[in-house]
Amino acid sequence: MRALSVQAPWGLDEIKVVEAPDPVPGHGEVLVRMRAVSLNYRDLLMVGGMYGRMPATSGAITPFSDGCGIVEAVGPGVTRVQPGDRVATMFFQNWISGPPTATKLMSSLGSPIPGAGRELGVFSQDGLSKVPAFLSDQQVATLPCAALTAWRALFEDADLRPGDTVVLQGTGGVSIFGLQFAHAAGLRTLITSSSDEKLARAKAMGADHVTNYRSEPEWSQAVRAATGGTGADLIIEVGGGGTIEQSMKAIRIGGHIAIVGVVAGLGSGFNTAALIGNSARLQGLSVGSRDMFEAMCRLIELHRIAPVVDKVFPWTDARAAFAAMQGGEHFGKIVLEF
Repeated sequence: MRALSVQAPWGLDEIKVVEAPDPVPGHGEVLVRMRAVSLNYRDLLMVGGMYGRMPATSGAITPFSDGCGIVEAVGPGVTRVQPGDRVATMFFQNWISGPPTATKLMSSLGSPIPGAGRELGVFSQDGLSKVPAFLSDQQVATLPCAALTAWRALFEDADLRPGDTVVLQGTGGVSIFGLQFAHAAGLRTLITSSSDEKLARAKAMGADHVTNYRSEPEWSQAVRAATGGTGADLIIEVGGGGTIEQSMKAIRIGGHIAIVGVVAGLGSGFNTAALIGNSARLQGLSVGSRDMFEAMCRLIELHRIAPVVDKVFPWTDARAAFAAMQGGEHFGKIVLEF
C-alpha cells in the first residue's frame, strides 16, 4: 500500500507518498480501505512541526485524523463492524464515553497513533463508527473532528435552549457545522468573516446575523446589538489569542465561551477582570467521544444535514490542499479523495 508521511525538518515540502507493507488486523482490530480524509487546522500545525504532541525529531508521522473508509477485513473478536461496512475513524481512538482523561486524550490519530492518510489502515474496532448512509464518502470524512467539536460545544458542554444566541467565528469547518447544527436546533446564530461573499453564503444557509470583522473589528458591538445589549449565550472561539478579547466583550453574563482553536494566533489579550465581572465560563474543548459522535450522527440523519465540502484534491496532492487551507480559500471543509 501507499501512505502519506512527513517528518523533520517538517513543512509542506516534506510531505511524501511512501510504500509500506499491507497491514493485517489483529485481535479486536479492523482493516479499512480509506476512501477520503479531511483537513483540519491541527493537521496543518502537525505537518509544520508546530503541534504540541509530536514525535521525536527523527520520527515520521502518518497525518490526518478524519477519514471515511470501507471495512475490508476484521480480526478475531471484532463485533462492532463487518466487511463491507462504511465507517468513520474516531479522532480519539480510546475515548468511547464519559469525560476526557489523560489516557483517552493520548489516543488521537495522526499523533501519537498513525493517522488515516494511507490507502489501508488498521484501527481498533472501538475507534470506528458506522455512518449515515445518505452522506457521500467525502462528507463522512469531515465529521470526526470539525463536526464533533461543534456538536460538543453546542449540546454537551453549554446549557442552551431554543432561541439562545450562538456566535460562530469564521467560515471554516467547525463554524459551518456549528451553523448547521444550531439552525436545526432552533438557536439564533451570528457568524463572522472577513469576506462578504462568504457571509452571503452563510446567510443563505440560515445565519440570522452576519458581521464582517475586517470592516467592523469591534464585532462584539454587533453581537450586543443583535441581542438587545444582553450578549451571546455561547461563543465558539476558534481564533484564540487573536479574538478572545472581542469574545469577552460579546458574551452575556453567565455565558459560555468554548475555546476550540487558535487560528488567529496565540497572543494574549485576555482580561481576567472581564471574566470575573460577567461570570462567564471559559472552557477549552478538544473534539469528543464516540458516544457523542454517534449522537451527532442521529441528528444528521434526522435533519438530513449535508456537510459542506468546498474543495476536493487527490490524496497524493496533499501539499496543494494544505496550501489552499493556508490561504484561507475554503468555506467549510477541504477533502482528499482516494
